Formats: sequence, C-alpha cells, structure tokens
Amino acid sequence: MAEVLVFVDHVDGSVRKPTLELLTLARRLGDPVAVHLGAGADEAAPVLAEYGATRVLTADAPEFADYLVVPKVDAVQAAVAAVSPAAVLFPSSSDGKEIAARLALRLESGLITDAVDLTAGDEGPVATQSVFAAGYTTRSRITRGTPVITVKPNSTAPEAAPAAGAVEQLEVSFGELATGTKVVSRTPRASTGRPELTEAAIVVSGGRGVNGAENFALIEALADSLGAAVGASRAAVDAGWYPHASQVGQTGKTVSPQLYVAAGISGAIQHRAGMQTSKTIVAVNKDSEAPIFELVDFGVVGDLFTVVPALTDEVKNRKG
Repeated sequence: MAEVLVFVDHVDGSVRKPTLELLTLARRLGDPVAVHLGAGADEAAPVLAEYGATRVLTADAPEFADYLVVPKVDAVQAAVAAVSPAAVLFPSSSDGKEIAARLALRLESGLITDAVDLTAGDEGPVATQSVFAAGYTTRSRITRGTPVITVKPNSTAPEAAPAAGAVEQLEVSFGELATGTKVVSRTPRASTGRPELTEAAIVVSGGRGVNGAENFALIEALADSLGAAVGASRAAVDAGWYPHASQVGQTGKTVSPQLYVAAGISGAIQHRAGMQTSKTIVAVNKDSEAPIFELVDFGVVGDLFTVVPALTDEVKNRKG
C-alpha cells in the first residue's frame, strides 16, 4: 500500500491534536508515515503509533530551533526522497502552510491549502475546500508531482488505529539557505488555560455588542464554563477590547469547531469567512435582522448582558 507522509506538529514531543486528525485522514489514502522534527521523538512515537503511524521518521538538530522554517523544509524534502509518498500532509498552521508551499515549489508539485476533508481517488487524493467565505465547496486533486496538502484543524475526529510506529532516523543535510534567517529571541505567550483557538472544539466569541473590554469577562465566563476558547470579531479587536491573536475572520483566524457561540456579533462577511464551517452555530444578538441569523443553527434575539450570564449559570448548574 502507498505511504503518506504526515508532518508532526508538536511541542517538545507533546503531539498536538491536528496531527492526530492528519493521521486519521492519511489512513484513507495509504499507510501514514510520521515525520517528527526536533526534540521529544521518544515521547511522541507511542502516540503517533496509536493513531496509525506505521513508521516515525525522526531528526533532531539545532537548526530546527535556531533558524526559521527552511531547515524543516530540507528535512521534509529528505523524507519525500526516502519514502516516495503518495501525498504529504501538513496542518494548516502558519508554519505548516509555509513549509508546505516551499516544499511544493522544490518538488515542482501542486499544492492545496486549507482542506476540510480528504478522500482517496483513482488518480490521487481528492481534497474538499470551503472557499469564498464558505460560499462554495470545491473538490480538487493535484495533477502534477507529489500532492502537498494542508488541512484545517477540526476537519475530522481523531480515531485511534494502533500500528507499528517503528522509529527510524532520518538523514538530513541542510542547504545554504537553511541558516538565512536566525531566531534571536523567543517570548512565551502568557497561558490562559483555555484551548488553542484554532484547535478548540468549542469557541465563544464576542463582538461590537459586548461594548467594552471590561465586558469580555462575560464571554470568558461562558467560555470557561464550556471548556471553550475565546474569540473576538474584528470590530472588538480594532476597538482594543481583545487581543488580535483571538480575532476570528478573514483577516484573523479561521476556526471550525463543533460548537461556535457568537455574542453581540452582527455577522459581517469578514467574520463569517472565519467561522462559517463550524458544525453548530449559536448566535445571541438583540437585532433580529442581524446577518448572523442567516447561517445559525440556533438564534437568540435578546440582550447578551442578560442572555450570556443566564446561559453560563445554566451550564454550571447542569454540570453540577
């Protein structure tokens, strides 16, 4: 059976959920082979094997941490040369998409980004995308070279399928361009204790109707009761009420959770582009004509300052 390379997104060997989703999708196309770069391979390998990796190719070198992106491109290119895969899959993170694009250029291969589903086809993998602010669904396949595809988080539920997961050393030689951009410092992001926005199963977002930074505490309280991430509309971010890192929309982050709750968000096309593929959408807005109500599964016409605290209390009561 053909092999499919899966780029492992991890933090010091702690494998992130989008990688487990990629392994699940990769099994539709062939035998997944994980590519783990950097420290922590011993910790990651059992998890990767549990979710279907038949092999785990590992490489660790200072270049992966000291320089940006290019050393990882060199390593994945070496993995492609060693495996001759049917496809190469990456998570649709900022790094994942940049590595994928550079790799496709080197391989003279086609590239598909932000897929939301993958299926096997007679002439190669078929990728489903949600495009033009989720107004259209397209299905495409790559016709040249080795397919390189990035997949959005939450595109599928990770499913365990234990495999051998044999750990093998990947031989990597770095090119002249690998050391072109050096990392001179790193500042850890302050932890909120909440899930990563793009990976969260539930997202609660606030918009212009929140009417002030101090009122985002209501959004955070509901999110915390649900174990959710907190998002914000562009209007709320531009007003300085919430950090840009939490912006959902065309110029922010794209999310596709199981549940998306929009409070005080009108539903402009810019915002809809970032959340319209959510599985279930709930909106709270006092304007019954707000565009957000055109795409919701459940809508509440009411004042968020009344509805959101009541919803938070009800969630806490039901959780006991």
